[in-house]
Amino acid sequence: MKLFSSRYNLDKLIYFEVYQYISNAIKREKNLKKWKRDWKINLIIEENSDWNDLSEDWFD
Repeated sequence: MKLFSSRYNLDKLIYFEVYQYISNAIKREKNLKKWKRDWKINLIIEENSDWNDLSEDWFD
């Protein structure tokens, strides 16, 4: 089974949210899946308008 990111050749992290409790994160993810694509893109633009890879400096 291929991972989603491998299947679609994704190599950048452009948006993420942090939650203290996994149940809240799962609830948010299920909610976001119902959103229209334009709404999701606007959410990304609000937080990361340049679409930078947010994971770039995680590993040295």
